[in-house]
Amino acid sequence: MAIPYLYAFTSVLIVSGISLIGVSTLSLQTKRLRKILFVFVALAVGALLGDAFFHLLPEAFEHTNDTAVTSLLTLAGLLTFFWLEKLLQWHHGHHGDVVEIEREDAIKPLGKLILFSDGLHNFLDGLIIGASYLISVEVGIATTIAVVLHEIPQEIGDFGVLLHAGYSKGKAIFYNFISALTAIAGVLVIMVMGSSSERAIGFLIPFAAGTFIYIATADLVPELHKQRGSSTVLEFVAILIGVGAMYGLLFLE
Repeated sequence: MAIPYLYAFTSVLIVSGISLIGVSTLSLQTKRLRKILFVFVALAVGALLGDAFFHLLPEAFEHTNDTAVTSLLTLAGLLTFFWLEKLLQWHHGHHGDVVEIEREDAIKPLGKLILFSDGLHNFLDGLIIGASYLISVEVGIATTIAVVLHEIPQEIGDFGVLLHAGYSKGKAIFYNFISALTAIAGVLVIMVMGSSSERAIGFLIPFAAGTFIYIATADLVPELHKQRGSSTVLEFVAILIGVGAMYGLLFLE
């Protein structure tokens, strides 16, 4: 049992380290950053959907052996994130692209909101990653890759929002990193639950699938629709690469 937790801790440390990606964006020009961002958004769409449909949902149906319960939990995950987004005006960080951060009504309150919502989201990521590794290393790796790919555009966007909210570059990076560390707390909760976490997996995994489907379709795809012209082909290819990567992980079982 120690091995899955070791993998889970390593994974959340990697995910937390993604928050430092803001450092690498400091020297990029706005136009170039926008192009890079949407490639990662497209990759994240494919990875999130691929993980949900190739890994999480099949495992959930097998684990619970109850189609109705699994379907309801998947919908619960989707609707929970819809509710959170409405309640917290939470756009999962992707509203923070270079167009949105120029809005004057996004100053200061949004900075604190981003840090709070990201802390909550990263805690859920930790729970999901920990539970995924308890199913199998392959499912854990697939979930970690999906989380990493959607964290990259999120963190770039969040970094821009925090700068616009009045934080210095150093504080924006520091606070973003602190909020990312809540993923470790999520894994710790899975560890504390011990044997009872096995029962929780049946609930967490379909819930996670629902959140991944929501993030991909409600948050990320609309961002891709804002792009026009030749970028459409590149985005579609990137989505297929993300899906293909998740499908390829099936052969590691």
